[in-house]
Amino acid sequence: MYRSPVSEIGFTLKHVAEFDRVAEAYGGDELSDDLVEAILEEAGRFAAEEIAPLNPVADKHGTPLNDGAVTTPPGWKEAYHAWAEGGWNGLTASPDFGGQGLPTMLWVATYEMWNSASMAFAIGPTLTAGALEALTAHASEDLQATYMEKLVTGEWMATMNLTEPQAGSDLAALRSRAERNDDGTYSIFGQKIFITYGEHDLTDNIVHLVLARLPDAPAGTRGISLFLVPKFLVNEDGSLGERNDVVCASVEHKLGIHGSPTCTMVFGDKGGAKGWIVGQENKGLACMFTMMNNARLAVGVQGLGVAEAALQRAVAYALDRRQGKASTWTGEGMAPIAEHPDIRRNLMTMRALTAVARALCYRCAAAIDMAHQCEGDDKKRWSERAALLTPVAKAMPTDIGVDVASLGVQVHGGMGYVEETGAAQLLRDARIAPIYEGTNGIQSIDLVMRKLPLSEGNEVRGFIEELRAIVKEAGAQNADGFADMAAKVTSALDDLSAATDWLLEAIKDGRNDEALAGATPYLRLFGLASGGAFLVQGALATVRGDMTTPADKLRVQVALYFAENLISETAALRSTVTQGAATLLAADAAYMEG
Repeated sequence: MYRSPVSEIGFTLKHVAEFDRVAEAYGGDELSDDLVEAILEEAGRFAAEEIAPLNPVADKHGTPLNDGAVTTPPGWKEAYHAWAEGGWNGLTASPDFGGQGLPTMLWVATYEMWNSASMAFAIGPTLTAGALEALTAHASEDLQATYMEKLVTGEWMATMNLTEPQAGSDLAALRSRAERNDDGTYSIFGQKIFITYGEHDLTDNIVHLVLARLPDAPAGTRGISLFLVPKFLVNEDGSLGERNDVVCASVEHKLGIHGSPTCTMVFGDKGGAKGWIVGQENKGLACMFTMMNNARLAVGVQGLGVAEAALQRAVAYALDRRQGKASTWTGEGMAPIAEHPDIRRNLMTMRALTAVARALCYRCAAAIDMAHQCEGDDKKRWSERAALLTPVAKAMPTDIGVDVASLGVQVHGGMGYVEETGAAQLLRDARIAPIYEGTNGIQSIDLVMRKLPLSEGNEVRGFIEELRAIVKEAGAQNADGFADMAAKVTSALDDLSAATDWLLEAIKDGRNDEALAGATPYLRLFGLASGGAFLVQGALATVRGDMTTPADKLRVQVALYFAENLISETAALRSTVTQGAATLLAADAAYMEG
């Protein structure tokens, strides 16, 4: 059913996310168009042929736990080993440890396809990639020498252990503890919940990154340290030694992503799990955020991947299912439901939102790549751009994933509500993405309270002006509908600019509760307005390049449709941001129950 949209991915990389600039920063000729195309084609083939067929099987099988051991779904282990042997796990990792050192943009492009094929499969390697980021930036040379190469190859996998029963988003409440040992190691004690791939049978070893407190640590988040705790200890020659004191106590029964084991992990029931410090004592949160920032973009890509899969499934069904009459239908018998205006609206909305999600994720990845490769003032500028876009690239695409998957069920009608078509699984899978790796509400707080004030607000204002320049150029084109499209997107950017100025002023005046009241609608406003500008950029590149294939024509139609039918929501969101705080804050939580 799933076909990797390699052509559209390649177009977005090149013409919307401006891959040529990133390629030049990474060495120019080494990242040729032919190489990029070959990577995308092979990733697309593997996703469609090797992973996607396993997705419905995994949904039914789940991840049963027996005596502390998790069994992954049929075919999962073989697919993972083939995936790892293809070098996909080390795509962006340092060549010093066997990686390929390629840009984050290509990692995001391939992970879109892995997630479209199976979100439950892709989430495991996603955490390993995040752990590699953290270990590369913060681990000692000895730890890197012991663990990095096998994590890069995918021979071992990694996890992220933050959440505890009493400490979800508030890590200050974390209770897991660490005790110093005479040999420089640490003994780890505690329980972690919601640990993705905390136990499984895909690899011989699992490397857990665990947040815990030392006995003399300061209170709150300033007293958190990060530890590497392997499932099996590693001997000096690199072979596996004895089992560490860490076990999987249970596996959650979840709404979706059934093929991904979500575990409760217990450390230290038999005297203490042996761990090694990553970075410095009491500086663990900074180390973990290196991993979490990677994971937040990756979760945005999950929303994108599910949206693309839901779109494809809905289009195929709408072209095949026949019902009623339609004025546009000239064939025999009943019309395909895709001919009916209401279904067409759903499909175009799904397609436009998916394109917005793709643009946001790829643009964020481009900023991350430039921040990695630049120095001095350019590094600061690109780092701030990546910081600004990360919460948007996590939240907006994951909301889109849920919305598009829900529309996919609607297009299928009654058949979408039963499991036979697979549309329901996509909706169930998508629903976790707005929740984990920092809920979308937390992303909106991060955007408004931490990212908007960067460089005294000049970073966000500069970004909006860049978007205006794109739209202005499109408005000058002699192409049908472009002037009107540019006017509507410009109006949305006006809404974004006004809401941004209002929030910055509120923060400056200390009216933080008012700013927080508007944070979630502001993030959506930001995503719609910037996403609309990115769709305009793609349409502009299409007409400027005289591209005339059906896919090119559809791309322009999608941009026009988005401007005409969807982007006007920004006016209402602007009003909510700037005028909605009073009634919200007046609704005392104590009497919300009624």
